[in-house]
Amino acid sequence: MGSDGESDQASGTSSDEVQSPTGVCLRNRIHRRISMEDLNKRLSLPADIRIPDGYLEKLQINSPPFDQPMSRRSRRASLSEIGFGKMETYIKLEKLGEGTYATVYKGRSKLTENLVALKEIRLEHEEGAPCTAIREVSLLKDLKHANIVTLHDIVHTDKSLTLVFEYLDKDLKQYMDDCGNIMSMHNVKLFLYQILRGLAYCHRRKVLHRDLKPQNLLINERGELKLADFGLARAKSVPTKTYSNEVVTLWYRPPDVLLGSSEYSTQIDMWGVGCIFFEMASGRPLFPGSTVEDELHLIFRLLGTPSQETWPGITSSDEFRNYNFPKYKPQPLINHAPRLDSEGIELIIKFLQYESKRRISAEEAMKHAYFRSLGTRIHTLPESKHIPLLKKFPIYLAGMFLGCFFPKTFLKTALSQKVMSTSVQLDLNEKALVFH
Repeated sequence: MGSDGESDQASGTSSDEVQSPTGVCLRNRIHRRISMEDLNKRLSLPADIRIPDGYLEKLQINSPPFDQPMSRRSRRASLSEIGFGKMETYIKLEKLGEGTYATVYKGRSKLTENLVALKEIRLEHEEGAPCTAIREVSLLKDLKHANIVTLHDIVHTDKSLTLVFEYLDKDLKQYMDDCGNIMSMHNVKLFLYQILRGLAYCHRRKVLHRDLKPQNLLINERGELKLADFGLARAKSVPTKTYSNEVVTLWYRPPDVLLGSSEYSTQIDMWGVGCIFFEMASGRPLFPGSTVEDELHLIFRLLGTPSQETWPGITSSDEFRNYNFPKYKPQPLINHAPRLDSEGIELIIKFLQYESKRRISAEEAMKHAYFRSLGTRIHTLPESKHIPLLKKFPIYLAGMFLGCFFPKTFLKTALSQKVMSTSVQLDLNEKALVFH
């Protein structure tokens, strides 16, 4: 009996086995590029790391049905044989970023030819793998959703732990910078919905992200947005630095956390969603504080200094009283985000509630009237399916360049599929659309 509870007894002699004079079954050496057994092994893997359909077509082999799941032992052996868990399977192309303990590279998988992101974490022999890296691995192995970045592989050596992620073109911060901080309001709505969709999935599984910010929201050329960097998820406290030694920004932290609260719930993430929503719509950060006191001061100056009515129990908080903030009156948010309609303002106010339990949940926010224009089909999509963005990305023409709103590859696809009018010519050099 094997370690997985399975019998190790050999099966009957198959057609490609011969019986030796001593009664020992000998397998004929048949040279094949890939066997059906290999395919069965590969098909037992998660869908995102199986052999691509195009590869099977080149081999002129139909995908065989797989009736029974493989044992854990066989699965591990299968992964190793195929090339997973080995650094030689990946080619480093260029460095994307570097910190004290981790470096991120753009890479390519030799197995699939797909681009990947390689997060290489250097291991200190005295400390081992950083707890944030271990936490990220343990969470992402179980989170499978269209709006959450996919962890493809883990490569562990004596000197490093490398997490192999799907590659996305840029993060939301880079996207906004490329736009000159003037995003299409329709794209603001699409991105916000995708953030909420990924968060709702996490929150249903009692997983809190705890470090939402534009740099942790990745976007590909199709406009698909994915939550990334779960290194602080489920942490008992929110540190001031990550294992990449980057200072954790205060700009998206809720006031209860800034004042020292450790009673976290899913609502901790919703404040950050409101801040990101405002930033996409207005083109500037909502509360860009440099210290905890400065951050709280900016929050209270805009939303009003909290009272017993707006935040029950706050007046008895020693942390709050020690700061001795002036008593500010709330300002109308529409004055600071004039491009948001009344429904958008209503939604952002629901995100930015002082008392955490009053903040709207991700699930509830997805049903808000602000998203009515996206239709009803998006509410019934399977978790593994992306929002159909192509037809939902209208072309806005207001005498401005559109390269930041619609990447070149996206516009090429739109033109080739005749989603856009044929009377519109794409000038890729100028990143603009020209009518003829």
